[in-house]
Amino acid sequence: MAWKECDRVSLRREFVRLISVEGANMAATCRQFGVSRQTGYKWLTRFREEGDGGLVDQSRRPRTMRCPTPPEMEARVLAVRDEHPAWGGRKIRARLELLGVKNVPAASTITAILRRNGRISPKASDDRTHYGSFERSAPNDLWQIDFKGEFRMTNKRYCYPLTMIDDHSRFAVGLFACDNQRRMTVQQHFIAAFRRYGMPQAIYSDNGPPYGAR
Repeated sequence: MAWKECDRVSLRREFVRLISVEGANMAATCRQFGVSRQTGYKWLTRFREEGDGGLVDQSRRPRTMRCPTPPEMEARVLAVRDEHPAWGGRKIRARLELLGVKNVPAASTITAILRRNGRISPKASDDRTHYGSFERSAPNDLWQIDFKGEFRMTNKRYCYPLTMIDDHSRFAVGLFACDNQRRMTVQQHFIAAFRRYGMPQAIYSDNGPPYGAR
């Protein structure tokens, strides 16, 4: 359900006021206001960065025009893919960074390059979107872990949000702002989560870095 039309800014202001109270539950507050957690986090972030002005609807027009990926970079991406046919955008991006390549595009851009050049077939894309949902019967039976993309901060450095979700309760046992996706960084956050919530019976991840790394 979308935000009510009566006074969206007032509703958003009330939302961020409630969610900013210590101990507030994001999921419960979002249900109360009839919005998704993604929307809730968006308005909370805008409010913290811009105050009330961030709660006003903004134009959907892109603020900047995306520059096309240089042909040389596309060639590098395709060369890594041809060498490792099972790798996706994230692993290829990590590999290029490890090789010292500058200005490596985002994983989503690399995936688009692979698709545009016939390295990912439409059928393969469809197969990846038809996994059935599942839910374990008890907490700590299974944790799902993933890096939720990346974004550039005001200091020009990148942040990589690492999430750890308990599959049964959907409780976030971990949400960490990382400055890289290396094994040692993830390992330390795992240790902190294990000490606080115990060891899960199993962990579910994709094959991206660092989980699929040697």
